[in-house]
Amino acid sequence: MSNAVETSADQSNQQKQGGLFNRFLATVEFLGNMLPHPITLFAMFCIAIVIFSGIADWMGLSAIDPRPEGAKGRAPDGVIEVVSLMSAEGLQRIVTGLVTNFTGFAPLGTVLVALLGVSVAEHSGMLSAAMRGMVMGASKRLVTFMVVFAAILSNTASELGYVVLIPLAAMIFHSLGRHPLAGLAAAFAGVSGGYSANLLLGTIDPLLAGITTPAAQMIDPTYQVGPEANWYFMMISVFLIAIVGTWVTEAIVEPRLGKYNPDEASVDLSSNNIEHLTDKEKSGLKWAGVALLVVSALLALTIVPENGILRHPETGAVAGSPFLKGIVVFIFVTFAIPGFVYGRVVGTMRNDRDVIDAMSKSMSSMGMYIVLVFFAAQFVAFFKWTNLGTILAINGAAMLQALNLTGPEVFVLFILMCAVVNLSLGSSSAQWAVTAPIFVPMLMLVGYAPETIQAAYRIGDSVTNLITPMMSYFGLILAVATKYKKDMGIGTLVATMLPYSMCFFIGWVALFYIWVFGFGLPVGPNSPIYYQP
Repeated sequence: MSNAVETSADQSNQQKQGGLFNRFLATVEFLGNMLPHPITLFAMFCIAIVIFSGIADWMGLSAIDPRPEGAKGRAPDGVIEVVSLMSAEGLQRIVTGLVTNFTGFAPLGTVLVALLGVSVAEHSGMLSAAMRGMVMGASKRLVTFMVVFAAILSNTASELGYVVLIPLAAMIFHSLGRHPLAGLAAAFAGVSGGYSANLLLGTIDPLLAGITTPAAQMIDPTYQVGPEANWYFMMISVFLIAIVGTWVTEAIVEPRLGKYNPDEASVDLSSNNIEHLTDKEKSGLKWAGVALLVVSALLALTIVPENGILRHPETGAVAGSPFLKGIVVFIFVTFAIPGFVYGRVVGTMRNDRDVIDAMSKSMSSMGMYIVLVFFAAQFVAFFKWTNLGTILAINGAAMLQALNLTGPEVFVLFILMCAVVNLSLGSSSAQWAVTAPIFVPMLMLVGYAPETIQAAYRIGDSVTNLITPMMSYFGLILAVATKYKKDMGIGTLVATMLPYSMCFFIGWVALFYIWVFGFGLPVGPNSPIYYQP
């Protein structure tokens, strides 16, 4: 009798907790659905900046320029005033700058060039084969780690992890007698929760750097942030996320899911076969690896020797060299050439037309991104023209100093804020385009370098991707999950992924503090920790 009462009480508590949790999820989904499309949001922001600049100018909003006298861009009287766009001069500037704002927006060209190379590797089948080879070739003891590890690397090609690796991971776990949703969760954690981490530079690196640079130039007009700015920290983050993701899967998620019951499936799983690499695919990967080594060796000859032709022509150093400034070109080359070699071996690419078709397909899928960039570029330009971002940053920095929040602890609040905003505004570029013009100058003024600030943002932008229904691939993940559990809902999926999100946040923030402030290591090549005017 007492057992029955205890069971009833436990069920009541679970229902109560589930109710609270579901209400939380419903609130997130409701708030997210209230937001307009990111493109519409940027258009609204542009209009709001024009109106607010006129009001702020009428009110005489200003700030004292913290830069020393004679600094580039500093007014003779040392006062930064709002420039109104609600004027004849403002309208003229908007009309004449609309096109150049768009074409001069740094992330546009860099992302498209990098994507051209990635598209060859993706459409030839090389990336998919490499991911399958890594996961399916792992021993049973290492399979969880390899699933998470491969999933992290797959974000180099945005859709590959979601479309190929997550379903594959569920199938592999099912074939091993493990719960397929544990495999799905592990892959989802790597692809989405480890979104910013990678061993190689990908399309996200020039994208974020292109947004950070103009934000930093509000304080220092000559400041440049390169795509390689966070490379070191993102490389070490791969192993952190892989280890933490493996532990969460095996210690929390899989025990909670329990033994899998095939009766829960919504489809017949008897045909749930895994396609192993063929001999031709293995040969293709081998020759692609050879091509990558040759390309890497040739690139090394231009940068490793002291007289390397891609070193800085005046100082002979790697810092500020054509190699680092043109890193996007090398991303293109290191993906395109091995990708084409793989395609030639397996027969998916026979000539230049196949390469062109692969590039064209990727470009045709970028229509939404290009439209988003058009409006985001206007927002960034308007914000800079009006001086609103600089004034807000100066006043915000003064507030942080008044509250004595200028130490490293300020990054916990910053990362947490980015993580919360990401619940409703899932696009990495959209969120950073909005927040960078405010927080990069603000944190620069209290002494931190843009590269460090960007690295901290990438943590917050990644860790809550797993638990927001606003993430663009969330519906796809849910559809795959219902194949194995027919009554799978949004709340169940988010509850499954929540331990990853929490552990990633704690582990990644700890790594950030140990790496940056404990050991004083740079987050990337020639990336300072602190900003010194």
